[in-house]
Amino acid sequence: MNLGFQELLLIFLVVLLLFGAKKLPELARGMGQAMREFRKAANEVENTVDEIKNPPEESKKEN
Repeated sequence: MNLGFQELLLIFLVVLLLFGAKKLPELARGMGQAMREFRKAANEVENTVDEIKNPPEESKKEN
């Protein structure tokens, strides 16, 4: 789904009308934090799946 400039502008104007100019920075900050947390959780899940699929090799026992 690709949004063009006009669609993004319309969405921005609707958000501006709903929340007002003073709330926009707070909303943007909150969305940024949520996206960071989501990416962090997704990376953790991906790392866990990789570890399950490819367990680290045990050190070879010396004879």
